Amino acid sequence: MSNLKKKADSPLERLGNGLFKENPTFVLMLGMCPTLAVTTSAMNGLGMGLATTAVLMMSNLIISLLRKVIPNRVRIPAFIVIIATFVTVVQFLMEAYLPDINKALGIYIPLIVVNCIILGRAEAYAYSNPPIPSFFDGLGMGLGFSFALTCIGAVRELLGAGKVFDYSVMPASYVPINIFVLAPGAFFVLAALTALQNYIRIRLKKAGKKDKAERLQSGCNEDCMNCNDKGCAKRFYDDSKKAEEKSVKKTDKQEVKKPVENKEEKKLAEIKKQAFEKTEEQPAAQEKTLRQIKEEAEAQRRAASAQKEAAKEGSEASNDLNTEKKEDAKND
Repeated sequence: MSNLKKKADSPLERLGNGLFKENPTFVLMLGMCPTLAVTTSAMNGLGMGLATTAVLMMSNLIISLLRKVIPNRVRIPAFIVIIATFVTVVQFLMEAYLPDINKALGIYIPLIVVNCIILGRAEAYAYSNPPIPSFFDGLGMGLGFSFALTCIGAVRELLGAGKVFDYSVMPASYVPINIFVLAPGAFFVLAALTALQNYIRIRLKKAGKKDKAERLQSGCNEDCMNCNDKGCAKRFYDDSKKAEEKSVKKTDKQEVKKPVENKEEKKLAEIKKQAFEKTEEQPAAQEKTLRQIKEEAEAQRRAASAQKEAAKEGSEASNDLNTEKKEDAKND
């Protein structure tokens, strides 16, 4: 039994994670709008929690089944469409069979569509895990949410009206504290219950019962390296499981390609040797080319000077002929 509890992604581990370790209300502080608004009585809190649980279970299951079909770029709109479908079904069922609770909860039932608990579990867990663990993750988170809302509603109803589930608990002389039925009372009760959980956790740690204290932890312990919780809210955009699978596949491919790599390495070594030999021959070849360039430049310079001298001589000869012609013309 203890092995089942500790095994990651098992049904019991997912249920315990949602109820205690990552309780959406007391630990993660998610879904505060319905938590504070509808918990005026224990019955309202229980009704809201169970409606959210049904949507969480079914949406997680369907999203997990379609995780390889839904494109990554449009996953959030796809999640909302799936969640909205189940919210509509739940709302129609509550209108038909539980009209009083449906009337008391009012607009907060349709608002389950954008509840950050449901979208968070779809993104953080269901989209990257198999269907059965995803279903139990939704069930655990839903039961944790239902438990928190029922506790808050029961305390508020007890102190504000002297009743629990519409049954009188306090004596007739009890004077109700009306503020607990109003909005401020929700904040007071939530703070008190969260403080009580933290107090129990600290006492269990001091007593040496670390495992039990971890079940009641409030928030993240910031030790992601040693954390086995793959559905942690810290990993909203970190798909570690896929990264591990990719690294394993890469290592497998590298092992398969080893003989091919040996042949390629030999070819590369031969090419490197040839390149090294060429680099040794390069200085001598460079010297030859430099000499050739110098000789060609010198020959061109000499040819140019010879052409200049020939041009000078030609111009002098033409000048002499012109002077002779002029003199002859004068004598005539």
